[in-house]
Amino acid sequence: MTDRAYQDVLNAPQQIAARDDVFAQLKAVFAGEAFPNGIHLAGVEHTTDHATLDWEVWLDDVLGQLADVAAETPAPNVLRPLCLMYNPRGVHFIDHLFDADVFELNEGNWQSTPLPTPIGELQPVDLDGHPTWQRMMDFAHGFLARDVRSVIFGLPTIGSPLNAAVNLYGQAFFEAMLTDPDAVRHDLRVITDLLCDLHRWYRGTIPAEQLQCVCPGGRSQPVGFGQICGCTCQLLSPPQYAEFIAPLDEEVLNVYPRGGMIHLCGAHTQHIPTFREMASLRALQVNDRAADDLETFVEELRDDQVFYLNATDTMTFDRALAITGGRRLVLVGEPDEAGD
Repeated sequence: MTDRAYQDVLNAPQQIAARDDVFAQLKAVFAGEAFPNGIHLAGVEHTTDHATLDWEVWLDDVLGQLADVAAETPAPNVLRPLCLMYNPRGVHFIDHLFDADVFELNEGNWQSTPLPTPIGELQPVDLDGHPTWQRMMDFAHGFLARDVRSVIFGLPTIGSPLNAAVNLYGQAFFEAMLTDPDAVRHDLRVITDLLCDLHRWYRGTIPAEQLQCVCPGGRSQPVGFGQICGCTCQLLSPPQYAEFIAPLDEEVLNVYPRGGMIHLCGAHTQHIPTFREMASLRALQVNDRAADDLETFVEELRDDQVFYLNATDTMTFDRALAITGGRRLVLVGEPDEAGD
């Protein structure tokens, strides 16, 4: 579809109603309703981590592709929002804003070199003067100018304070938590302020009903929820996470009126007592190693905390439904992908 002919399709009342139905069903999950056969989230998501592409060409192309599939009707228990995400440099987007040396080792494999400056001397980012942030603002305004109200806009990887700090300093950051905690707190403060500023800008720019955080095809939540990435917290002791990181994770989530989600992909059950006390933490997205701990999470976390499961060979969709009875659970992927 060319010449923005996609606008009529993507603004059709039935498409906007389909978008709203996705969020209505997710809202029911968060409200505690049971879905014994499971609710599957399998969004149609177009994403790129290319740092210098012609984003206007890419945007028109993917909107045309979304319009081509918009009329397809998913199965009754499958939610299929139409999504796009411009995510330059992937999980190293924030590092780049802090002027770290971020490079593409091979296609789609972004890496960063630790900053040469000492921990404790990190300076705030001048967003007004940063060309990459200007590019991201231009992309967001370009999306709005195309007026495609049924399409979900996914944020770049804003991540979390700890993930960004470890990307910027590597192992030295963990060592400094023991040897120079004041320096660690200084840099975490600078990072957290930036993350919150970015989320606030997007919240003030993109309509709430179209705004989701990173990877919306498999992590979309009801309107008004945010997200952080908790990958690296598996490397911390429970006291370290509770003291240094959890309050900052909550600060980022509290930018959103309903709190939000943490992404987990490793061994994180040691932090369950802290997760349980984080009022803003309303969902856990678990994949790989973290998915295998679903039963423990379900048993030990609050009744209002929801789980997004990317299935594994051992934690299949069927097993997850048996554990939860279809309550507090979103199954990420098509029904026939894992165990159904």
